[in-house]
Amino acid sequence: MSTTPAHTKGLQDVVAGESSICWIDGHAGILCYRGIDIHDLAEKSTFEEVCYLLWYGKLPTAAELKGLHAAMAAERKLDPAVIALLKGCPKSATPMEVLRTTVSALSMYDADSLLLKDHAANLRKAIRITSQMAMIVAYFDRIRKGKDLPAPDASLSHAGNFLWMLNGEKPSATATQAMDIALILHADHELNASTFAARVIAATESDMHSAVTGAIGALKGPLHGGANEAVMKILFAIDKAGADPVAYVKDMLAQGKKVPGFGHRVYTTEDPRATHLRRMSHDLGVKDNKPKWYDMSHAIEDFMNKENPKKKLNANVDFYSASVYTTLGIDIDLFTPIFGVSRISGWAAHIIEQHDDNRLIRPRADYIGPKHPAPYVPIAGRG
Repeated sequence: MSTTPAHTKGLQDVVAGESSICWIDGHAGILCYRGIDIHDLAEKSTFEEVCYLLWYGKLPTAAELKGLHAAMAAERKLDPAVIALLKGCPKSATPMEVLRTTVSALSMYDADSLLLKDHAANLRKAIRITSQMAMIVAYFDRIRKGKDLPAPDASLSHAGNFLWMLNGEKPSATATQAMDIALILHADHELNASTFAARVIAATESDMHSAVTGAIGALKGPLHGGANEAVMKILFAIDKAGADPVAYVKDMLAQGKKVPGFGHRVYTTEDPRATHLRRMSHDLGVKDNKPKWYDMSHAIEDFMNKENPKKKLNANVDFYSASVYTTLGIDIDLFTPIFGVSRISGWAAHIIEQHDDNRLIRPRADYIGPKHPAPYVPIAGRG
């Protein structure tokens, strides 16, 4: 257990529990899911295989992976009432508001809704919610644009289906692979804010849908899930102004502003996820003849790392994911929902782990108010 004082602000480096799901060595830049290095998973695996690894605790056999593919394909469906809910959302609704609200509503149409802590039921819910969240994000985007809703294609992977349902055209192998890797890289990251929120809710013996809804609420906050949106807004502003990326960032720093997409609470070296997203951003830009987003990002990263040692910070997972998603033609306000489309795999794994060996999470606060009870003053004698 950690010897860090319990009153560390933001609980930084405080060990809040045990888990066998995700291991991070922030000093060495290591990230592993169930002991498997993220570099191996990003280069050799698929999102479905990572889901199996997170939920079942081991890499699947060929038959087991085929079974998960089939199970996820079978759950790519939404009750007509859920579709009606999506269509009835106000035009002012943001995709994250819609995702949060719709996932909460899904529990009312879930066959296992009354099985709150059952391990097998939780696995079925994990498969179901993972398949449905991707549909919710894609379908809402199409609904708000007045487009039709393509039926899922059982022949496509989870990443391929998401792009198909989002864009209404079969994705290229390159786009599918890029989305698949992005989903893998965002699948889990130990006790981040949203995952911790999910475990706190699960620890009350609440259901998976409630815990996931809470996690989405935490992800909605810009300090957790909005950094890649902020990165892309800066790149758009630089492009619109015809500005030099380095000069633009220098001006931001001179004004005391933070540059989103750099630094991390855990990593003191390069975020291992950024390694792959950097390469994906470059490769997609070259293939689609849209290199400017990568070129601008790389110039900013080079400045942050080499030319400004006093402010040296490493790019994190958010920095290059922004240009990857934009090159794939994804709207900026879908970046955070897509984070959720991936992270549901990790959230579900943590909820299952919490339910399987549960203890209510009830920390204490380091009280900083008056040390002795103050006398109660009747209202007539106050002020």
